[in-house]
Amino acid sequence: MLTLVTGGNGFVGRCVVEQLLARGDRVRVVGRQPYPELAAMGVECFQADLGRAEAAMPLAAAMRGVEVVFHVAAKADIWGPFDHFYRSNVSATQRVVRAAEKAGVPKLVYTSSPSVAIGEEDLQGVDESTPIPARHLSAYAATKALAEGYVLARTDLATTAIRPHIIWGPRDPHIFPRLLARARWGRLVQIGDGTNLVDVTYVENAAEAHILAADALGERSPLRGRPYFVGQEQPVNLWTFINEILQRSGLKPVRRKVALSTAMRGAGWLEKLYVSLNLPGEPPFTRMLVSQLGRSHWFDHSAAQRDFGYGPRITTAEGLRRTLG
Repeated sequence: MLTLVTGGNGFVGRCVVEQLLARGDRVRVVGRQPYPELAAMGVECFQADLGRAEAAMPLAAAMRGVEVVFHVAAKADIWGPFDHFYRSNVSATQRVVRAAEKAGVPKLVYTSSPSVAIGEEDLQGVDESTPIPARHLSAYAATKALAEGYVLARTDLATTAIRPHIIWGPRDPHIFPRLLARARWGRLVQIGDGTNLVDVTYVENAAEAHILAADALGERSPLRGRPYFVGQEQPVNLWTFINEILQRSGLKPVRRKVALSTAMRGAGWLEKLYVSLNLPGEPPFTRMLVSQLGRSHWFDHSAAQRDFGYGPRITTAEGLRRTLG
């Protein structure tokens, strides 16, 4: 099967590419840079910035003959101008979808995020029927929600969306590095009472969910037009999980604590300060980060198990061993 992966050299995209190659699929990728390492693996690489109109021509070439598109590429930072996120997450997605439709690609799997469903309340064991909040806590979440809605509303090709929460594993460029850096700088503080449960997703399980969904997706498939939460076998106590990561990395556990309400007020004030003064970088804390660290966010994965046979093949304990030793 000929497949196309956008963001194929990224954290999740690279795992999708490797799993597709391992089972014998032909793989193309689209990304901002040339990827000689992927090319050496037999991957056909197309260079384009999906957020720009100039991407239309290389996208059209990349789509020829493709049977399934995995649209993984996104801007996933916790802070930045809304229009930057919109260009990378909404405009780019629209461009990829239109190119797929024009080329007659039959199906597309979109990498979404549970952030699209996260507002200002705990989410405990909710399924995909939980409503999208009227207000999001970050530009990332808001633009991912817009892009997901656009993808799932398509009628000219079969689409589905995968929502893996807090993806981590070897080559992680975001979660673990940021966490360890904050701990080393003495800037990691427990938000809330430390009892909040969250879903986490080992990266190889997230990639496998995409491929299983693509295999099950079709014209009359129950997946068509639907999002799916995926994660590990069960949620983790976030601060127990964080302290285990710190301990395995030779760092001390988190001792300082701040109330969730206090942290949320402080994060809101910091966001306003950074915007009003146009300060460089990102605030030490944002409302979305506080919500992720201080509230429960875990989800019912039974729909993914029922509709495309998803189950986390690699356990959390094994994932930690592979990531941290």
